[in-house]
Amino acid sequence: MERVILGIDPGTQLLGFGIIRVEGKKASYVDMGVLDLRKEADAYVKLRTIYDCISEVCKNYHPTELAIESPFYGKNAQVVLKLGRAQGAAMIAALEYGVQSVTEYAPRKAKEAIVGNGAASKEQVQLMLEKTLGVKLESRHLDATDALAIALCHHFQTSSVLSVAKGKGGWEQFIKDHPDRINL
Repeated sequence: MERVILGIDPGTQLLGFGIIRVEGKKASYVDMGVLDLRKEADAYVKLRTIYDCISEVCKNYHPTELAIESPFYGKNAQVVLKLGRAQGAAMIAALEYGVQSVTEYAPRKAKEAIVGNGAASKEQVQLMLEKTLGVKLESRHLDATDALAIALCHHFQTSSVLSVAKGKGGWEQFIKDHPDRINL
């Protein structure tokens, strides 16, 4: 079964998106990009632009799943509120165009899944994505590489034995279903 995962790094200044295709257990790079909203002053026009952009991405690539970075708690509640609005506009667009599931990941979770270090730099994330996906990525797209990392993190989380075991009754059920995989 083929899965197409859209990853989004939401923002009201720069919004990154990345798309991977998963066939079996193998993930491959599809596309990525950055929506630059810095020249738009009106917050509500920005939300409409985010919605329109993600709608277009979904029309072109038909993602089945959305992985989106969750707003992290900061000292400025207004920043978190703005990020939440951007996230909501992107989610609604994706859901309207056929995405079947939405999952949020903390920024540290995605970095840890890709690099092994939740405090990794954007450049380190980009380098590991290049190695993992076998592509060359441009440094000017660091917001897009973050989004690509979120998509790949989602793939890792949903296809690992640990995730599958958690979602289907825990380890006890996994052991019952797979006695041949247990070595005593």
